[in-house]
Amino acid sequence: MSERIQKLLAQSGFGSRREIEGWIRAGRITVNGQLAKLGDVASEDDKLTLDGRVVHLKKREMVTTRVLAYHKPVGQVCTRSDPEGRPTVFNSLPRLSGERWIAVGRLDLNTSGLILMTNNGELANRLMHPSNGMDREYAVRILGEVDNDMLQRLRDGVMLEDGKGRFEDIVDSGGEGANHWYHVVLKEGRNREVRRLWESQGVRVSRLQRVRFGPIILPRKIRPAKFQELEESDLTVLMEGVGLKYRKPVITKKGSQRVTRAPKSRYSRKTKF
Repeated sequence: MSERIQKLLAQSGFGSRREIEGWIRAGRITVNGQLAKLGDVASEDDKLTLDGRVVHLKKREMVTTRVLAYHKPVGQVCTRSDPEGRPTVFNSLPRLSGERWIAVGRLDLNTSGLILMTNNGELANRLMHPSNGMDREYAVRILGEVDNDMLQRLRDGVMLEDGKGRFEDIVDSGGEGANHWYHVVLKEGRNREVRRLWESQGVRVSRLQRVRFGPIILPRKIRPAKFQELEESDLTVLMEGVGLKYRKPVITKKGSQRVTRAPKSRYSRKTKF
């Protein structure tokens, strides 16, 4: 069955739909010798090339979804390479054969915490799409005085330069003096939105960490620049939440799995407010 090129390549683990759409606009993809355009469709029987190299599409039933919970430290960037030579979140990840790790959303240089990494471009696209309303929860330390009126304005919404923004919820997490901790929840992931919302009220964010994405929280035992692979039960919950079905690893004739099973670690839960 024919699919749009970006969806077909995303399902085969080459990147996210948005990333592949950029490749199409840049003229990097051809289909049967013709330059691809946005909206073009193809099937697994067509000849696709990326930067002049033939793309070998994998059968969908052979692509096993993997997701890593990665603990990004402050100082890492979320691009695949950095012209300034700074470390990226991809440096510490295991290598994939014929696939790529895709970061589900980004965190800025000075923000730490949870980033989900997957080889499934369709899953990445759905997790990031605003229509699926995936919660992003952050622990944030505020420098400055915060009162109830300010918190209510942040819940109701304030106008930013790229449109209205608001926190779905705000929970006081304690602290002493001018430095106070809060847990806040967003339904979208605009650039530096948490920082900009607080700064609109005349206070400053002195520390910021993402602690949850959807049903997956950042396990305390994962140290910065380390990762934990999600087990089957967590993958099932995550994928079903965006309308996808998890396929179990394919077993070879020798009895070994094509992908490494995730370690036994139950940690998918939502913070209760």
